[in-house]
Amino acid sequence: METNVTSEFSLPLSRRQALLAGATASLAMAVPALAADRNNLNIPKGASLMAEEFVTTKDGVEIFYKDWGPREAQTIVFHHGWPLSSDDWDNQMLYFLSKGYRVVAHDRRGHGRSAQVSWGHDMDHYAADASAVVEHLDLRNAIHIGHSTGGGEVARYVARYGQPQGRVAKAILVSAVPPIMLKTPENPGGEPIEVFNGYREALAANRAQFYIDVPSGPFYGFNRPGAKISQGIINNWWRQGMMGAAKAHYDGIKAFSETNQTDDLKEMRVPTLVTQGNDDQIVPYKDASLLQAKLIRNSKLKIYDGYPHGMLTTHAEVINPDLLAFIRE
Repeated sequence: METNVTSEFSLPLSRRQALLAGATASLAMAVPALAADRNNLNIPKGASLMAEEFVTTKDGVEIFYKDWGPREAQTIVFHHGWPLSSDDWDNQMLYFLSKGYRVVAHDRRGHGRSAQVSWGHDMDHYAADASAVVEHLDLRNAIHIGHSTGGGEVARYVARYGQPQGRVAKAILVSAVPPIMLKTPENPGGEPIEVFNGYREALAANRAQFYIDVPSGPFYGFNRPGAKISQGIINNWWRQGMMGAAKAHYDGIKAFSETNQTDDLKEMRVPTLVTQGNDDQIVPYKDASLLQAKLIRNSKLKIYDGYPHGMLTTHAEVINPDLLAFIRE
């Protein structure tokens, strides 16, 4: 057993080394000069030299994160959807950075640049990993925004870590998966297990093609008549998905579809914006945002007519100002 764990850890360690090796040598030579002449550089007060880093969780998993903006500003933490990475928040991170906020986003374990370990691909570990980043940066009074699976991550993080630790000010759930996507006797409006089995079969058979089909069709609503299709958006979705581990993505289907987060939503007390498009073909809004708004005590619901699951990308010019307005309330 120990041998297997060692072999699994060897990949993420070398992965990190590969990412950082090129920067290490040049940084070693540059840092003394930077320290000597820092006052002449256009570096914001309190900013770190390293804007992209890793944090190691309690179970030894390296989580990649981005941390941009002034250290003293209020922080917005972004939680990405399946099977993507923190890069999916590029638009929002640049937008809120321009408004004076500090912005932080991480790659979920097994996704993006984080370690491709074979274990822990469940909502408990997702929330714990997010907390590891928050605690490492000692973020307080933060706003947490989660999209899709990331919305489930936010709900569990807020309920189990953010609120008990007094670190979270507000939350925003965008096209989020809670309370539970799977159809059960207690959740008759959910999706049948065959839908998620189909995801697993398509991923195992030809992940590369599956990751073209999803963004080309239902994710962004590009399968709708008259849709303005962006090949760049499709390619970027594919790029992010293929950066991650097939095992993590396969296990993640169970995490986002079968995890019952009713209790997480009931525990949330911070002001929370719940928002979704009513043409979401991935997470049906009647079994998601409408129920979230009922279960979260201090919530505000906003439904967008005709918007798809990936509305943060396709309608960023509308969504971003609305998120900002809620944050500033």
